[in-house]
Amino acid sequence: MTAKRILLTLALTILLTACQPGTTRIERHPNPANYMHRLDALPSYNPANYNQWQVDLRSADLSELDLSNALDTLMKASFDSQTRWPAENLMPAGFDWRLIMEMGKNPGLGLRTLHEQGITGKGVGIAIIDATLLVDHIEYIDRLKLYDETWEVSLLDAMSIHGSATASIAVGKNVGAAPGADLYYFATEICFGKDRIDFACLAKTIQHVLDVNNNLPADQKIRVLSISVGWKPGDYGYDEIIAAVNDASKAGIFVVSTTLEQTTGFELWGLGREPLADSDRFEAYMPALSWERLFYAQALPEKMLLVPTDSRTLASPTGLQDYAFYRDGGISWAVPYLAGVYALAAQVDPQVTPEIFLQSAFETGQTVPLQQNGRSYLLGIILDPVALIARLLK
Repeated sequence: MTAKRILLTLALTILLTACQPGTTRIERHPNPANYMHRLDALPSYNPANYNQWQVDLRSADLSELDLSNALDTLMKASFDSQTRWPAENLMPAGFDWRLIMEMGKNPGLGLRTLHEQGITGKGVGIAIIDATLLVDHIEYIDRLKLYDETWEVSLLDAMSIHGSATASIAVGKNVGAAPGADLYYFATEICFGKDRIDFACLAKTIQHVLDVNNNLPADQKIRVLSISVGWKPGDYGYDEIIAAVNDASKAGIFVVSTTLEQTTGFELWGLGREPLADSDRFEAYMPALSWERLFYAQALPEKMLLVPTDSRTLASPTGLQDYAFYRDGGISWAVPYLAGVYALAAQVDPQVTPEIFLQSAFETGQTVPLQQNGRSYLLGIILDPVALIARLLK
């Protein structure tokens, strides 16, 4: 055995040993992000523009601006704990950023009702593959069992919003779908081949997840893997990523990605909500901002599930107790949400499969009518976690 092989074997042994019950392994503690900047004028919002983040006020110094007539624009804004607001007399009536931030912490759709009943995902493992994580954030540090990095991210700060957002959506104690689940987090960068993403690197990380899972006790296995990215035939590494997903499925791990339809036949889309609307009321929802115009322009897929993505308050990478309100979420926020609900399902029914889960979710889901330009629409099947869990408990 070569020296390199011996070192690799030793490293893997240490990693797997650290994942024994009752232990936590954190490879590194990345520094918080610093987004601080000053704005001389409020950005404008154009409803005809597809671009996200049109009114991005995260970590912005707005203290010298007069925003008293900017209510409509501010109701489309994203902001965070580091945002510096003007004095109250320079703010519009009807915009309470503190209340918006607090309401956005509720994962919605009745999930907190399940949590109060002890249905929190306890004993179920959720794996996430995403960007560098601010590991000590109060939302998920108590649930984090493993934080592992590939060499590409080993020197990076927690600059991406993705890491803290996806982790908190899945297992956050205040904002998450499954606040009692165990979190195994794998930070990596997707490799690039020539001018396109090479998914072979991501496939290797999935295999790494399986290696870790093989060493976990039978009653503490990883049951779901959240990857907020998608792939399609023709992509570099497509065969490798499909093979890795199949291997995960054989190991009892449900892989949730932004291209869920390729492996399950169900599409996953996002829900929008006005910032002050009650996230537990199904009638409060509408198509997410990222696909609102598309919704009214074409027929929906036959099998689709909708979960909240817009107007969410999530862990921010800027500080260990910081939060960010994301007015426009996108499909990336839907993936860990569905993974978290699957963890709840696995807690109440350890024999549940992705097929049973998705079909039950589809059959127990709700839809709401919408009006647009004098026409009536049905929004689509909104995931109803309470009804879904009730069916699985029968």
